[in-house]
Amino acid sequence: MTVDVMIRQEQAKDCEEVYELVAAAFAQAEHSDHDEQELVVRLRRSAPFVPELSLLAMVEEKIVGHIMFTRVVIRQEGQVPHETLTLAPLAVLPEYQGKGVGGRLIEAGHRAAREMGFKSVLLVGHPTYYPRFGYLPAERFGITTKLELPPDVFMACELVKGGFDGVTGRMVLAPEFNLEQD
Repeated sequence: MTVDVMIRQEQAKDCEEVYELVAAAFAQAEHSDHDEQELVVRLRRSAPFVPELSLLAMVEEKIVGHIMFTRVVIRQEGQVPHETLTLAPLAVLPEYQGKGVGGRLIEAGHRAAREMGFKSVLLVGHPTYYPRFGYLPAERFGITTKLELPPDVFMACELVKGGFDGVTGRMVLAPEFNLEQD
């Protein structure tokens, strides 16, 4: 059963409520370090932050979901680094999960990113959820990560046809993700 959701850009006044929402959304998550709410705070303060791509799902006046896309680079030795986006995190209040809120946020985020000229998105996520939104294993596009992950959880999506044409290499996340990389 879906709910009637309005999507809007996050504003400064929303930060505290978003923090609580993200913490609640990941509190029972099996594959989580339960730091996602702090990640949102760190990313908002970072150079890769794209305010227009930090979106909220509203049911009436209540924030029930949040999604954030930030800039990330794909590097290949001898090539110009390719800027793309990473989707992280996507959070929906537990009582609204399974009602289409996350999907609406993803679709709205993809639309806004395309309008801004972005051609692709990378993510680490559930291999049974994200493919319905066009995500495929990133290795199919020749994109790797230094993170030790099963290949089906590191995914990529072309926002426009050919969004990864001529792009290969390794994703380099912003230091705000607190993950060991070069």
